[in-house]
Amino acid sequence: MGVVFNTVEKNKGQLRVLLLNASYEPLKLVTWKRALILYFQEKVEVVEQYDVYVHSSFHRFQVPCIIRLKDFVKRRHRLQATFSRSNIFRRDAQTCQYCYQIFTEKDLTLDHVIPVSRGGKKTWENIVTACMKCNQKKANKTPQEARMKLLSQPQMPRWQPEIAHEKMRLTFPESWSNYLSAV
Repeated sequence: MGVVFNTVEKNKGQLRVLLLNASYEPLKLVTWKRALILYFQEKVEVVEQYDVYVHSSFHRFQVPCIIRLKDFVKRRHRLQATFSRSNIFRRDAQTCQYCYQIFTEKDLTLDHVIPVSRGGKKTWENIVTACMKCNQKKANKTPQEARMKLLSQPQMPRWQPEIAHEKMRLTFPESWSNYLSAV
């Protein structure tokens, strides 16, 4: 069945769908378009739906909120989040670890707690979120030398970044609560 998605309201474009394994374990978030494609391919069943509809030329479809794979997918449990700039900002809740203020991502930098010039590595435990002003103030010093106290000791997060980030923003539908309690 070829479905052409007509114009979509602004809020529909941002709708995310929770994809569950056959065992009801949360796997990841997918776009509403991907969720409908998986449904048309008969790979998933719809568990819950939003009160939102999309239209093709001849049909109207309710947008899924939660979908579940029909076949169990064995996956390696990745307790380790991917090391990336955005995940460091997420781990630190977009808060400068030196002045403790919250900033937008564009106003943040990454700081090596132990500077690279002193043997500091690019690891979860050595990189923190810093505002530009604090990063410049600290420069090529350790926090102790710069007389700057870290808000928290940096460490590798133990969450699934995409789902956990959605939870942190508190924008997920109430119906997801039963499936995300362990995330």
